[in-house]
Amino acid sequence: MKSFWVYILKCADGSFYVGNTDDLERRIGEHQFGEWKTYTSTRRPVHLVFATEMPTRDEAMVRERQIKNWSRAKKDALINSDWKRLSFLARGTDRVQGR
Repeated sequence: MKSFWVYILKCADGSFYVGNTDDLERRIGEHQFGEWKTYTSTRRPVHLVFATEMPTRDEAMVRERQIKNWSRAKKDALINSDWKRLSFLARGTDRVQGR
């Protein structure tokens, strides 16, 4: 069965790029060598900081969109496997601000 991946790259400027692919090694190489004119092509080198395997392309696309909409703090928590912080941040701004 074919695997699909959701991944996060940290770019040279410190920003994150979130994507999905069915061939993680190839796709990271494409980002690293600027083979496509994408967000990362002017922010190299890039480093893989997170990857998770998904069973279907549809699930990978949904997860990618979800993570792309997250704050930097939530992405950092995911990258660092800080589940307590990620759970706290997932509660929303009302709870973060103590309302």
